[in-house]
This record gives sequence, structure tokens and C-alpha cells, in this order.
Amino acid sequence: MADTTPGNLPIKMLHDRLLVSADGDAGERKSGGGIVIPATASVGKRLAWAEVVAIGQHVRQVKIGDRVLFDPEDRAEVELQSRTYLLLRERDLHAVAAQRVDTGSTGLYL
Repeated sequence: MADTTPGNLPIKMLHDRLLVSADGDAGERKSGGGIVIPATASVGKRLAWAEVVAIGQHVRQVKIGDRVLFDPEDRAEVELQSRTYLLLRERDLHAVAAQRVDTGSTGLYL
């Protein structure tokens, strides 16, 4: 599969590499009840979501535009056109969010 990146990024991904755009930052979060949780709060190992913007030719399970779950400690950052992206390997992903096809629901599931 050829690499097609939105916004004509000047990069071609190789092998099993993914270029992703991270969702938000690791700063403050809000709980489901609306309580603000500061970035300094002690939590266990927390995974992060990102959107795939480019893929290498050997990536098999992920497509451009998918949301993927990964460990933020296993990443490399790269800046392209004044924007920061993350470089990951396909094998380092924990999950891919997909829309439900069988029920017609638009919700995401893992």
C-alpha cells in the first residue's frame, strides 16, 4: 500500500512504521464527574490515543485515519511543518478503535 498523507507531509514511512498525531496533551484531565485531575497526580501506567496520519508499506492492521492506543513511553517525536507527530511501530500498538458495523451504531469499541 502506498503512503498517502493528509496535508502533503514531506515524509514517506518505511516498513512497519506509523506516523500519528496525538490526542491532546498529558496535562490536566477531567473525570467523568467533572473533577479536574492535575498532571502531577500519581496514576498507574496510562496509555494514550492518537490518529494515524501515515503508514509504511508493511503495515497490515491499521489504516490512515484510525485511532490507535499506545504506550506514550514507547515513542519517538518528529516535527514536520511546525507540528509534532509521534513515530511508532505497528507491533507497539495495543488496540485500534473501530466503528461498529453489525449494529449500525456509530460508537467506538475496542
